[in-house]
Amino acid sequence: MAAFAQEQLDALVNGMYREGFLDEQFQQIRALDEGGSPDFLVELLGLFCADTDRMLNEAALLLNQPIVDYKKVDAYFHQLKGSSASVGAHSFKLTCMLVRDSCDKNDKESCLEALNLAKQRFYELSKRLNIMIQVINDLHHFLILLF
Repeated sequence: MAAFAQEQLDALVNGMYREGFLDEQFQQIRALDEGGSPDFLVELLGLFCADTDRMLNEAALLLNQPIVDYKKVDAYFHQLKGSSASVGAHSFKLTCMLVRDSCDKNDKESCLEALNLAKQRFYELSKRLNIMIQVINDLHHFLILLF
């Protein structure tokens, strides 16, 4: 069972690399998880997903105002870009850069389009990260039962 879960996790991660969802930073974080706290990666990814979802919603509220504060929207995406880079979420990081470029131009239409793309990419990423979290949790629970 543990070998199957590990193979499933490796296949999921490798697929996410091939599709551009992840970069080498994720591998470094994964190595930290294997050498330290078994819940480190699960907690990190869970926090990333929750914080990102919240900030995307807050940025959407700002962009739907009659007068947009582009600096505030940019600040959210600056933070999202940094957190996505920290966890190795490559494609989402690139999308955050697109939103920031649109904010620099003070172009509401462009910002809304980039925001929708960011939401779409995040939800694709989030879905896969949640599967990954479940596989890691299954693997950890199985290993606990062995010992």
